[in-house]
Amino acid sequence: MRKLSMDELGRKSLTEFKAAEKQPIVVILDNIRSMHNVGSVFRTADGFLLEGIVLCGFTPQPPHRDIQKTALGATESVDWWYVQHTLDAVIDLKSKGYKVYAVEQAQGSISLEKFSGMNKAPVALVFGNEVEGVATEVIAACDGCIEIPQEGMKHSFNISVAAGIVLWEMVRTKQSNI
Repeated sequence: MRKLSMDELGRKSLTEFKAAEKQPIVVILDNIRSMHNVGSVFRTADGFLLEGIVLCGFTPQPPHRDIQKTALGATESVDWWYVQHTLDAVIDLKSKGYKVYAVEQAQGSISLEKFSGMNKAPVALVFGNEVEGVATEVIAACDGCIEIPQEGMKHSFNISVAAGIVLWEMVRTKQSNI
């Protein structure tokens, strides 16, 4: 085996990325504290060619060197916008035909491996604050909750890890259903 060179990776230019057909997925970040978590989600959104990211509440916004440190330029490729109140972002996306799901441990949540919502409509996924999770009023406005199965003691993932797990599963299952 041999590691691929940068030229062999087939990376899109910024122009090609902007013009490419995107996965019908929007990420909503609900009051995320860490700039590194925000940057990591940008980089993951770029990697999976997502439609965009909505930054809500006190979630840090680009440009900032601590976001850029993790995003590695993905704040330039991935479309993003700011909405003060997460609930307003959820209502807006629902009015545009998105099914909105909070990624949260909640009564009646759908285990990630059983989720099949990507087949029907574009999806928005709400990822919550590192300590408090997704706000209760936001959960109430969502179409449901998706939960990542966990067997360990902590029963929580860092938001950037949770985003990577959930977004990979969304993209993987969408591609396998085509």
